[in-house]
Amino acid sequence: MGSSPLTAAASQGQDIKLVWILDDIASSDVLVARNGSGVNSWKDLAGKKVATPFVSTAHYSLMVGMKLNGVDTKGVNVMNMRPPEIAAAWERGDIDAAFIWDPVMSKIKRNGKAVATSGDVGKLGYPTFDGLVVNAKWAAEHKGFVVALIKAISKADADYRANAAKWTVTSPQVKAVAKWTKADEKDVPEAMAQFIFPDNAAQASATWLGGGAAKTLANTSAFLKEQGRLQEVKPDYNAFIDMSYLREAMK
Repeated sequence: MGSSPLTAAASQGQDIKLVWILDDIASSDVLVARNGSGVNSWKDLAGKKVATPFVSTAHYSLMVGMKLNGVDTKGVNVMNMRPPEIAAAWERGDIDAAFIWDPVMSKIKRNGKAVATSGDVGKLGYPTFDGLVVNAKWAAEHKGFVVALIKAISKADADYRANAAKWTVTSPQVKAVAKWTKADEKDVPEAMAQFIFPDNAAQASATWLGGGAAKTLANTSAFLKEQGRLQEVKPDYNAFIDMSYLREAMK
């Protein structure tokens, strides 16, 4: 799950652990403005209709991005829509912009342009990520499976990092991604390139499971509480991170 819904679940006391960073979302969540909307920058969002799925990483990046760029969020009509609803609203001309991910992002960009990305917000100290999250009790009882899964994902990530140029529209990998995500095959290579897939060393470093992920969760919890989406902020989000499975996988 994304770092924003993960924060919500952890803050509500769910018995969960983050065991692997699936990806640094980097520039894969995108603020797309409709052609002719007059939106060319963050400040142009004033008075506009902007759609995003609430409590998602895209919602987090949208709201933080506006705040960092001096945009009064009360003056922007931020609308809670799921990805398919965003696509439909875009087709009808009901919204001026959307902060969303693929496959919807690539589709609406055909009649719009990217104004900003989650990567832009991340560079200012507010990154987002997708993580592999487990039920703590279940994972402890099935440690061998969790370790094997991390090894398999790590191997697949390494293969992609080494051979990204070979992931073309005609490759079986791209066809598989398109099948399972319902994306157009021609959009997959570019979409994949927007993510960063940390290797084992990066996973264990202070950037991610060794501290950075907990910091992201803490920042996100403060945001969600400010938005009225959370009642409580936990004092330490490191309690929801377990590197033991990664350490075992690295042996």
